[in-house]
Amino acid sequence: MEFPVPRDLSEDAKAAGQDPSYRRYVRRKWLILLGLAALTLALGAASLMAGSSNLSFWQVLEALTGGGTAQTRAIVWNVRMPRVCAALAVGAMLAMCGCIMQNVLRNPLASASTLGVSQGASFGAAVSIICMGAGSQVNAGGSSSISLIITDPGLVTVCAFLGGMGTTILILFLSRLKGVTPSAMVLAGVAVSSMFSGGTTLVQYFADDVMVATVVYWTFGNLGRAGWGEIGLMASLSGLAFFFFWCHRWNYNAMESGAYTAKSLGVWVEVLVPASMAVCALISSVAVAFVGCINFIGLIASHIMRRLVGNDFCFLIPATALCGAALLLASDIACRVVISPVVLPIGALTSFLGAPLFLYLIMRRGKAG
Repeated sequence: MEFPVPRDLSEDAKAAGQDPSYRRYVRRKWLILLGLAALTLALGAASLMAGSSNLSFWQVLEALTGGGTAQTRAIVWNVRMPRVCAALAVGAMLAMCGCIMQNVLRNPLASASTLGVSQGASFGAAVSIICMGAGSQVNAGGSSSISLIITDPGLVTVCAFLGGMGTTILILFLSRLKGVTPSAMVLAGVAVSSMFSGGTTLVQYFADDVMVATVVYWTFGNLGRAGWGEIGLMASLSGLAFFFFWCHRWNYNAMESGAYTAKSLGVWVEVLVPASMAVCALISSVAVAFVGCINFIGLIASHIMRRLVGNDFCFLIPATALCGAALLLASDIACRVVISPVVLPIGALTSFLGAPLFLYLIMRRGKAG
């Protein structure tokens, strides 16, 4: 089903294209996009070199071209390259989710984590690990040697995905049943998020210590958890979601002025909002299911890019996707080099660093207002 494109906005944009000042404006946005792409590539290269093995740039380059030692090739292609690709896909997915959710819900705090998608996925993972036989096993090499292993990662992934999707379906159902406004959907997301968090705590209460530790470890977030098959699926869904959002960029521009204005310009708001929310729920649920909970990327990336490229979704959508990928790559590098060879949980690091930055953006916005 196609949405009608706001005719007035597209015609205004074409007319503005003849203005030299507008051409300079567009040129500046393209330069920012190119800079973001270059930064993302640089961080990807740095991520291939970061880690306890201390590989140089030339060693990585040799491994990428098929040269070097077998050990170097194994490290680059089997360990680090999947993390880089996972960071690119997950960062772009979560960032686009935050950008679109904030637009259609008219709330700057909307994201996959604030609407309960991450909490619903955590609940699904907890149920699969503790109640459905996908739990952990204890390998004892000695009296004090214990390792936590998820015995059925496929079941955990499916249950986490169903939990994340179920959260959004429940919120959309409540909104359609009672005609809840988009801004009130965020409050519904907070309530549903609290409910799923309580459910996860309740499930953990009846589990043994090892099971609880496995659930907690899963929620930390780990980019190395996804294999090439999962990365391919995430990349494909990320590309399809980007295409969907890009096709409706003018509709999102119209939504920036409010739902009533968008309707007057021909936007089918009653369909655009739930359709966009469904796409956001799908890709964010897949991301959380494969790599665990990674917070604040969806919130931070869109706010940073709005300050750099403005609210034009022709530039904001790709800029936000690139920013999310770059932020997650930088976070993954920090996780591996801060106290190397220990790899810190990326979900904890993004929350620890993202919260102060988000508070700073809120304070700056309040002073500007």
